[in-house]
Amino acid sequence: MEIHLSSELVELLPNIKIAIIEYRNITVGDSPQMVKGRLQLFQESIYFDLENKNITDLPGIQEWRKVFKITGKDPNRYRHSAEALMRRVQKQNYLSSVQSAIDINNFFSLQYQVPIGIYDQDLLSEPVSIRIGHDGEEYLGLNGRVNSLERLIIASDQKGPFGSPFVDSERTPVTKKTKNALQMIYLRPSTDMVIAEKLTESLMNMFTQIHGGEASFQILGCQ
Repeated sequence: MEIHLSSELVELLPNIKIAIIEYRNITVGDSPQMVKGRLQLFQESIYFDLENKNITDLPGIQEWRKVFKITGKDPNRYRHSAEALMRRVQKQNYLSSVQSAIDINNFFSLQYQVPIGIYDQDLLSEPVSIRIGHDGEEYLGLNGRVNSLERLIIASDQKGPFGSPFVDSERTPVTKKTKNALQMIYLRPSTDMVIAEKLTESLMNMFTQIHGGEASFQILGCQ
């Protein structure tokens, strides 16, 4: 799929790195017990690690809050998705299993401390642009609200915006009917490229281990 970063975004964030994974011929369903168990145990571990700690001091959470500030979005009003997940865990409002693709997404978002989005590729119309949201742009998000996209980093196709590191649109979610998916890992800009590739490959391999199919990845941004 043709995907590119806007020049405005690269100018604002010269070190930006977004990993793109494309999955083909996958089978999404209920998570196997191994995934459910790991997700639950990992959240319990995070909960104890976060006792008497400030979530905003975590390196990944802190770095993506700074990204929001740079693009012009208040990170206290618009918390990126990884921070939102961490705050749920800190309150012991643990994430329950949804389905295999979402569970893997949440697991790695917590592990890497970065936002991760996954979309049904057959619902997208290329090319896809990752850019800064314009004045007046909005969509109905998976949080059930109409969300302003102005000054947020967003992913947009021919039909308009469909994703962001804040909250994704309800237009392109991965469901149990999904056969081809597009995943975006909003890596920390400070991440070394070699490490970025290893992290991306680790996620991709676990995803295909659970869902079958084939996959390939690329990393957009600073090379």
